[in-house]
Amino acid sequence: MIRASFLAVVLLTLVAWAAPAVAEDTPPRPVATDSRLAGDEQRTRLVIDLTASTSIKAFTLADPYRVIIDLPEVAFRLPEIAGRQGRGLVSAYRFGVFAPGRSRIVVDVTRPVAIDKAFVLDAVDGQPARIVLDLTPSDRKTFLQSVAAHGPETTGATPAQTKLAEKTDLPVVVIDPGHGGVDPGAAGPDGASEKDIVLAFAKQLKAKIEASGRRKAVLTRDDDTFISLPGRVKVARDNAAALMISIHADTLTDPFGVRGATIYTLSSKASDKEAERLADKENKADLIAGVDLSDEPEEVAGILFDLTRRETTSFTAQFAKMLVRDLKQAAKLNKNPLRSAGFRVLKAPDVPSVLLELGYLSSKEDAKLLMSDAWRDQATDAISTAIDRYFETRIAGSTPGRVN
Repeated sequence: MIRASFLAVVLLTLVAWAAPAVAEDTPPRPVATDSRLAGDEQRTRLVIDLTASTSIKAFTLADPYRVIIDLPEVAFRLPEIAGRQGRGLVSAYRFGVFAPGRSRIVVDVTRPVAIDKAFVLDAVDGQPARIVLDLTPSDRKTFLQSVAAHGPETTGATPAQTKLAEKTDLPVVVIDPGHGGVDPGAAGPDGASEKDIVLAFAKQLKAKIEASGRRKAVLTRDDDTFISLPGRVKVARDNAAALMISIHADTLTDPFGVRGATIYTLSSKASDKEAERLADKENKADLIAGVDLSDEPEEVAGILFDLTRRETTSFTAQFAKMLVRDLKQAAKLNKNPLRSAGFRVLKAPDVPSVLLELGYLSSKEDAKLLMSDAWRDQATDAISTAIDRYFETRIAGSTPGRVN
């Protein structure tokens, strides 16, 4: 009896000791539940309701004119139409995760503005916590002065994103799911977004590449986080990638039946107007997310750079042709499936890189396929086959499978 009582006391003591640990768990991140615009061109207010108070930092960026609100990570559960319609000085706004533990709201404005107020109201009397942003008209000179006061922003990948693949002799394939976080990409039916579709596709492709044990696959992002275009290229170069595939899904406002997958490679001159349009759109991804590109470094030049680029271009063209051949067995291809343009995400000089547009979300047929598990399984099988043949050809030609 004495022993049993002693054990009972010990157990109760352990439970009491462990209880505070539960109470000290990290509180859940705030949730944005609603948003609205009010006012006119003399004063415009943006209000976003939150389940808990948080801190914010507001600043401006130019060309195009934007107001940025940075805050700790928030779960955005806003209505589907939130941010699509403007009012007063605001033409539109968007929101999402900008980096691990960090969210961003990007407000597009119709002209130079001044941030009159930017603050957070605590919850009170049954009313939720709120982010409040008040904007008033300004002029370009004053606006640019406010931009300069904020200073340049780092656009590279975060330490977590530049983490190298495990030490291995296996060649590395970097898979780049386009967009993410504050940059949703193209909009699909029933609230579907490009960033979610391509991430699901990339994760399945990664699993199939690694299933054989012959190659290592690295994702530039594995969650709903924004990564700048230079940051995506940095992931490929830091991992000494032997191949990079950037995954996207396009949309057209007036498609006229246009559909099908397309493979793009890098060139200084676009192969056609459609390739030029797409490259211009994708190259603006950093602007969409509110990144200041004014201090982006120019590309390295020189004879060694040129020789490396020529070899990389040759390998890229080889893989692109293989990808067209294998993908057409499993997916509907565009009538002109192999194109080229000046995509910034393909500019690693020593990494063969292609951009794969899976299809057009503006096409009902394509959209249905892109959200189909069966289609994704077939398409990732085909791409895995093309990757296998590419590396087999490289080995047969006595060329190392890893480009350094």
